Amino acid sequence: MTEAMKVRVEGVVQGVGFRPFVYTLAKSHNLSGWVLNDEQGVEIFLEGARGDLDAFLASLSERAPQAARLDDVKFETVAVQGFSQFEIVESRAGDRITTRISPDLSVCSDCLADLNNPADFHYEYPYVNCTNCGPRFSIIRALPYDRSATTMAAWKMCERCRQGYENPLDRRFHAQPVACGSCGPGYFFQNHGSDEKMRGVEGIKTCVEFIKQGKIVAVKGIGGYHLVLDASNREALKALRERKFRRDKPFALMVADLDLALELVELSDAAASALAGVARPILLAAQRQPAHYKRAPQLDLALIAPDNGDLGLMLPYTPLHHLLFKYGAPPVLVMTSANRSSEPIAFEDEQAKLDLFGIADGYLIGERPIHRRMDDSVLSVGSLGVQVVRRGRGLAPDAVVRLPVSKPVLALGADLKNTITLCIDGQCFVSQYIGDLEHESCYQAFQATAHDFLSMYNVASDQLTLVFDQHPQYLSSRFADRLEAAEKISVQHHRAHIASVLAEHKLYDEPVLGLAFDGTGYGDDGSIWGGEFFKGSLKSGFDRVGRLAQTRLVGGDAAAKWPLQALAGFLCELKGLEVDFSAAPFNLPEKRFRLAMQLAEKNLRCFPTTSVGRLFDAAAALCGFNLEQTFEAQAAIWLEHQGRLTTSSCRPYPFVFDKRSRELRWQAALTAMVSDRIKGRAVADLSRSFHLGLAVGAAEAAEVFCREYQLATVVLSGGVMQNLLLLEHLEKQLLAAGLRVLVNRRVPANDGGISLGQAALAAFRT
Repeated sequence: MTEAMKVRVEGVVQGVGFRPFVYTLAKSHNLSGWVLNDEQGVEIFLEGARGDLDAFLASLSERAPQAARLDDVKFETVAVQGFSQFEIVESRAGDRITTRISPDLSVCSDCLADLNNPADFHYEYPYVNCTNCGPRFSIIRALPYDRSATTMAAWKMCERCRQGYENPLDRRFHAQPVACGSCGPGYFFQNHGSDEKMRGVEGIKTCVEFIKQGKIVAVKGIGGYHLVLDASNREALKALRERKFRRDKPFALMVADLDLALELVELSDAAASALAGVARPILLAAQRQPAHYKRAPQLDLALIAPDNGDLGLMLPYTPLHHLLFKYGAPPVLVMTSANRSSEPIAFEDEQAKLDLFGIADGYLIGERPIHRRMDDSVLSVGSLGVQVVRRGRGLAPDAVVRLPVSKPVLALGADLKNTITLCIDGQCFVSQYIGDLEHESCYQAFQATAHDFLSMYNVASDQLTLVFDQHPQYLSSRFADRLEAAEKISVQHHRAHIASVLAEHKLYDEPVLGLAFDGTGYGDDGSIWGGEFFKGSLKSGFDRVGRLAQTRLVGGDAAAKWPLQALAGFLCELKGLEVDFSAAPFNLPEKRFRLAMQLAEKNLRCFPTTSVGRLFDAAAALCGFNLEQTFEAQAAIWLEHQGRLTTSSCRPYPFVFDKRSRELRWQAALTAMVSDRIKGRAVADLSRSFHLGLAVGAAEAAEVFCREYQLATVVLSGGVMQNLLLLEHLEKQLLAAGLRVLVNRRVPANDGGISLGQAALAAFRT
């Protein structure tokens, strides 16, 4: 007896070979009907025997394509319509778009085989792709995902490409970017200042020769341009730092293969899997000793990653990258975002030439336009597993979680490390990393991304709940004033940090203790928060129950640039400390430090703060970091690196929790640190004692609060929680106390996760 069934599949199911998979699966079970893409995902109509229908459903999730993700499968029995065969039909337009867009995917092994097979018509074609790999989010202009709605619309397929595109049994069936060297876009090399274009493989070979000669080349990738050079060439490294005004910040490296990565850094099985996964992120991992560097013995780590114990590595993820290595590129390449410091990555060809004037010596330009700029994703791996540091290519804009809310919510994030989050029918789509909005180009990119998301998912202003940071002077918050929305909600910065973790772990009702440790955030009282203890839940909200002991932030935002200014605010709270900090062993710049101390003592141009980020800056200044920070958290990263260098058994400095004031007090810890530095104790030991002491003190405070409020779960978030040395110690202390520990995993603990937390809190207030 023939029966009929309609199946609705939601998740990442467009642009990943899901329809041809369904076609093949239906055929194998003798089913007729159809499958199509629409705004919600994929819809399937099936007719056949009951046993075959059941077998189809059982196989649907078990055998789905690798790049697909099935988040919801619904089915219902319907009337038989009498189809004689199974077909893939055209996409259907509906009222509301809720389908998930696939992130950009690294090139698959099958396409790499085609790339290197002289008998295949994709041989050495730098844009080869199929339904299992290639660009997605970076080229989509609109939904549903069809070729006409991508940046490939201008290229008409040749007959050979069309045959694969139209054959449901071919892995290029409806792969929207499908093309070959005969019909698709190509690459060409252009020397700086020349109009001559060297096309195809000859252009790639010329690019390689430029790199081998020590020159810097801007290479167009999936989400934008990279600046590429030989990582073993010291003069090229120096030139890039000078031209890009990037004195200290580490450069990301691309290595030819996983074996080479294992020579350079320590990789656990989980870390190696993350590095080689389909997202192909930059992975931060601990450096190995140079004695292990057999294929890249000339690397100067002091130029690549100054004062840093980690390297950021990635593997080739486009056909072009593999061609560069095939034609002799050095096995380790610096591959850093092509921009001037702090500006967004360049992605439009002519604008890239203007932006990179004076930096790049040549350009390897791809003709396929990029619709959306995308930085590389960055991951780290610690004792708590894989964590996202920056969410970009390969991860965004996949929905992070589903929340129980039907009304559209747009969360605008924070001004630093900005991302936005759009919730449609409860699905939370977190954008790519946008950047720091104080830079005009980043602010423009932020506005464009917000409008892009609303347009992509066809959200009307009268349906929208708009969420933004409580800080009245944030550019993102002021932008919210200009957008129309049915409702507008402000959310305090650190509550959003804690909420982001609970949203990821789908904990809506359970009360928790939240520790939000970061650099800065506008507090309820108008002061600068950054060391907060909260109790509550997503549904009930969060009450602040404790804090780091308050101090003075000297010069406001300038204290985040100069650790010695942060130190001055802390030192003015210490009584009876008579030390000349301009002399050895501290050697702080006398004039600037004296002025900072005068301002602190007179409480001029000072702001009250509980910032743990500034506490780390102060500790770094005591340990010898007395320069201006050239990138965010540089001093804290340096201090963490120092703490990892010791093999001594270090006692924790005394961070004392005052039950009466509900404050975690740092005074005794910094006093001990000053005393130990004067006595000549090793900086590495000072740093380890500081990290361990803060972990012990914070855990003791957490135990007190958990006992008092009968809580069993502790949530850790905020930029400081990216410090793996602190996190490892803190987790150990909390677990020893019998407490459950939750951290961010799919969005960053830094401000890149704020928008998800904002959206989650708003979801339960609407």
